[in-house]
Amino acid sequence: MTEPERLEGVPGRYWHRLEDGRIQCDVCPRYCRLNEGQRGLCFVRGRQDDRIVLTTYGRSSGFCVDPIEKKPLNHYLPGTPVLSFGTAGCNLTCNFCQNWDISKARELDRLQDAASPEDIVEAAIATGSRSIAYTYNDPVIFLEYAVDVAKAARRRGIKNVAVTAGYIDAAAREELYTFMDAANVDLKAFTEAFYKRMCTGRLGAVLETLEYLKNKTKVWFEITTLLIPGHNDSSEEVKKLSEWVMTRLGPDVPLHFTAFHPDYKMLDLPCTPAFTLTTARDIARKVGLHFVYTGNVHDERGQSTYCPGCSERIIGRDWYDITTWRLTGNGRCGICSTAIPGLFEVHPGNWGQRRMMPTSRRLPAASWSGSLIRRSR
Repeated sequence: MTEPERLEGVPGRYWHRLEDGRIQCDVCPRYCRLNEGQRGLCFVRGRQDDRIVLTTYGRSSGFCVDPIEKKPLNHYLPGTPVLSFGTAGCNLTCNFCQNWDISKARELDRLQDAASPEDIVEAAIATGSRSIAYTYNDPVIFLEYAVDVAKAARRRGIKNVAVTAGYIDAAAREELYTFMDAANVDLKAFTEAFYKRMCTGRLGAVLETLEYLKNKTKVWFEITTLLIPGHNDSSEEVKKLSEWVMTRLGPDVPLHFTAFHPDYKMLDLPCTPAFTLTTARDIARKVGLHFVYTGNVHDERGQSTYCPGCSERIIGRDWYDITTWRLTGNGRCGICSTAIPGLFEVHPGNWGQRRMMPTSRRLPAASWSGSLIRRSR
């Protein structure tokens, strides 16, 4: 008989024992039920010595300093740099994943040098980053690591940003967002059929996360939907999605419609036409949403922020460069004084379209080499 794999890692916090002797991982709605030595679908959480362990704690697939708008967050410290990092693995199986080389990797295939929470915070400070983004793969599956980094960051005045699919169970969700200041949540489509067929997940669980963020936290969050030709880009579905956001979350939650490009298991589809994005934006705005954006295309009109009071452009964007700034110091429209939701300072940052692979005496140069991220986020 083959001996079970020996898993090395730090203890996980969300699991319980089943009557049949297996252990159920409770960090996400997959509820993987594991025997000794088995890994969950995410591959980075598994059972060892009768408990769940996280095998990627303290190890990253790469780091990069990006503009915060790449996450995308348009209403959170605009123009400022954010230190982005991730690990490996994912708890969804999206056929269209645009970070598949990280999210679908076995952790040893992708992970680089060790990086403690303190090392990551020091790197953020050294690069002038105002925040740390847990991204590239989903922070849900490396929750214990993300939370420890976030705690260290808060002690040093650095903000924390989760870039996530929102596929997380209730107890784990509460802990993660206790230590996050902002989030961008992928709402991948608005049908259960899409989530089942394309992601092997459930739409309902993601909607629960969005309502939790709105009603139970002070986390600033924005939503992104990648529009895939022929799969989730119909006007009817876009309208239903927008109406749900309007009814359940309110008109001030920013919604980003972004362009798909062929990747991973969906190489046979075309890129999303710019017209599809502008049509989706128009639909959402007619529903009543105040802040609707287009992404992954050059569209200054669709990437700029307009005041819901006077309809004037108050933040102009050309890709990630801020071209217009008409906000007062207290986050109000400089023309009609309407309050604009989000976190704004007197002046925007000027990081723009730069992308930097930093060096740090705490983080070896090799640890930055994994940052060849093709996706805009």
